Formats: sequence, structure tokens, C-alpha cells
Amino acid sequence: MEGKILARIGAVVFISVALTVTAIEMSSKDDEPDALAKRGRPLELQDPLAAELRRCSGVGEAGPRDPGCLKAWAESRRRFLGQRDSATAPAVVGPATLFPNVPASAYRKEGERPDVTAPAVQVVPPRPEDR
Repeated sequence: MEGKILARIGAVVFISVALTVTAIEMSSKDDEPDALAKRGRPLELQDPLAAELRRCSGVGEAGPRDPGCLKAWAESRRRFLGQRDSATAPAVVGPATLFPNVPASAYRKEGERPDVTAPAVQVVPPRPEDR
């Protein structure tokens, strides 16, 4: 019987300690100096890019045509990707061909204009078992 009583006393002590710690933690205020400093200032003063992005999200369908939104999105993308400067960003490269050593004229018929929208065609080499 003494084992059961000791287990019950241990459980009561454990629960009371857990409740006390919880009550102390809930009553303490989380006064961080950074949170108080940011709370008093409007968001536009904290980060003008965030304010511009918020404005662009409210513009709707006209956003992709707005030069300010295009610049804000480019800056946001640059920050996200960690690029230092847009001048150091890699240039946009055109689509690669499957056979870079073969001239594009080899794929076209004579007098035909190149189709820039068509995907490149890959020629499958013959297999040894087909011979």
C-alpha cells in the first residue's frame, strides 16, 4: 500500500509544480525593447519596400503594368535570392539547344523561317541491337 500512496503523492507534487510554472509564465509580460520600438512607428518607416509591395497587392490586375510595382517586385526578388546588385546578376540566357555544335540551319528546310516557339527535336541514335 505504501507504494500506491507514494506514487499518488509524487503525482500531486508534479502536477502542482507544473501548474505553478505555468501560472508564473502566463503572468510574466513579454516586453521586448524591439517590439515596443516597432509598435510605435508606422510600417512605412520601417521598410518602404513592404509598403510598396502591400500597395501593389491591392492594385489588382493593373499591378503587372505599374512600373513602381515592377521595381518593387524586382527588389524583393533580389533580396530573396541574396543577390548583391542587379549589375552583378547573371544576364538572361536564351534557350539552350540540344546539339550546340550543329548549326540551326541543319534543322530547317530551305526557305523556311525558324520557328522560335517550337521545341527542339532530339534525334535518337540507333541502338546496337537494331543493326
